[in-house]
Amino acid sequence: MALEKIIIVTRKTRLQELVARFNTKAQSRFYIEHAGGNFSEYELEDDEYRRSFDQLSRSLDHGLKVQVVDRDFLPTFLFMPEDIVVTLGQDGLVANAAKYVRGQPIIAVNPSPRIFDGVLLPFLPAAVPAAVDRLLHGKTALRDVTMAEVNLSDGQKLLAFNDLFIGPKTHVSARYRIAWEGKSEPQSSSGILVSTGAGSTGWLSSIFNMTRGVAGFAGNHFGVTTRLEWEDARLIFVVREPFISRHSQAGIIAGMIAPGQQLVLESLMPSGGVVFSDGTEADYLDFNSGVTAVVKASDQRAHLVMAAAA
Repeated sequence: MALEKIIIVTRKTRLQELVARFNTKAQSRFYIEHAGGNFSEYELEDDEYRRSFDQLSRSLDHGLKVQVVDRDFLPTFLFMPEDIVVTLGQDGLVANAAKYVRGQPIIAVNPSPRIFDGVLLPFLPAAVPAAVDRLLHGKTALRDVTMAEVNLSDGQKLLAFNDLFIGPKTHVSARYRIAWEGKSEPQSSSGILVSTGAGSTGWLSSIFNMTRGVAGFAGNHFGVTTRLEWEDARLIFVVREPFISRHSQAGIIAGMIAPGQQLVLESLMPSGGVVFSDGTEADYLDFNSGVTAVVKASDQRAHLVMAAAA
């Protein structure tokens, strides 16, 4: 299939978000400096992002149409099979975009190596034209990344590049029934985290770090690795802070969801239950009483363009 358009996915800088909040740059400066912050860092970050965007947009002269889409519009934007997707932002922007892209290749660009480590960002703006050219000539390598998928009984669906969170909207206990490998029990917890290989070094790792620390404090030392390769078709789930009572159990705490397996959760919360992915709490699905969630590895994968070998 011929590629016809380049979609550049951007995100607002911290300075742009401040100006949107306080109306002017001067008012934003007053707010940050009055709080003891360094406003020049916001300006430097914004300047670096703008220069990266200008360099990127000027260099894409492959005869393809170019369209710019802000991250806020991703949930309603329709990507076409003929698109090349270029993300310009931190690693989280790649995760945000991958949920809405339908198999199109993603070129992930680091706008500021000074700020972002860029685990998912193999390209600098200057390298993007060559990457696009290799794509057009079928000479590039793609890395297929497993994503998680949750399907609700009311017909809604959500994908995750890094992780899914299923639990309470606020800092209260989630009530639900969990079913896994032929067993089922009611639980009360802080929610369930389901991680992909790409997300296994993020939020999931912090949970295991805490577990190791608590176990060490109690005198029980253990070594558990939670890292999966991005291509690994398995998912890992962990129940956060399970509470044992007359009405809740903690027999199902963690597991590896292999291809073909499903984790099933039935909400017992009259209100306040949510499902969101990749830390984007504003883009959530309701998970309240009467709704069942089925979690599995998605058949859809993210295709990240790899940098050319040196």
